[in-house]
Amino acid sequence: MTNDIRRIAAEAGEAIMKTYDGPAEVETKEDDSPLTQADRAAHDCIVAALAKLTPDIPVLSEESEGIPIEERLSWNRFWLVDPLDGTKEFIKKTGQFTVNIALIESGEPTLGVVLAPASDLEYFASRGNGAFKRLGQAEPVAIHVSEADKARLRIVASRDHAGPRIATMLEKLPGAELVSMGSSLKFCLVAEGAADLYPRFVPTMEWDTGAAQCILEEAGGALCTLNGYRLAYGREDLRNPSIVAAGHPAIDWKSLMPSN
Repeated sequence: MTNDIRRIAAEAGEAIMKTYDGPAEVETKEDDSPLTQADRAAHDCIVAALAKLTPDIPVLSEESEGIPIEERLSWNRFWLVDPLDGTKEFIKKTGQFTVNIALIESGEPTLGVVLAPASDLEYFASRGNGAFKRLGQAEPVAIHVSEADKARLRIVASRDHAGPRIATMLEKLPGAELVSMGSSLKFCLVAEGAADLYPRFVPTMEWDTGAAQCILEEAGGALCTLNGYRLAYGREDLRNPSIVAAGHPAIDWKSLMPSN
């Protein structure tokens, strides 16, 4: 099924790129986040394709509307979709935006595809089969987290959401290298061994993390809440708590976390 989801993500990416070169028509959602015609086009493409591929598996997308909480909580298996993760990056035309599609089973991501259509950069994974990266026409290659140099940890900070808690953490790491990236590509940097930690202290949603979590875990990393629990899905509140994407298990990331 992984290749089917890769194909669907690619089709959504094509829908996004059709509007990329022109001026973005931007609306503002109730939570003050931006919404473009590309978000809608990718959502419609993915939802229609998933309904055809797996008509018995419901879909929860960032752009879904009107799904009752009681109905969502009854789902043991569902697709979790962010049709355009990094809308601000899309508007700014940085290329650092992605299509995210995950399969959630019993609260855990078991399949994940993250595609950056502007660069044709793709990450994908499925439970027990490893994690892979593809760039352009090259064949996919297996990826894995890397061993960390504790004196020179590579920390991923969100381009739009870095804040004082990141600064406090960096005070404990004078030799740290700060790596900036947009959208769920931040998690993928850790998965491929290009970074060691990605702490996220400001809110994300389930659809922001599901696909990347599968990729990170299959690459040997972990996505945890600050108390060390694995991030789970299908919750009543779709907002994630503060989280940390960690690469090599030897990294003692808990000791680096700010106290408040």
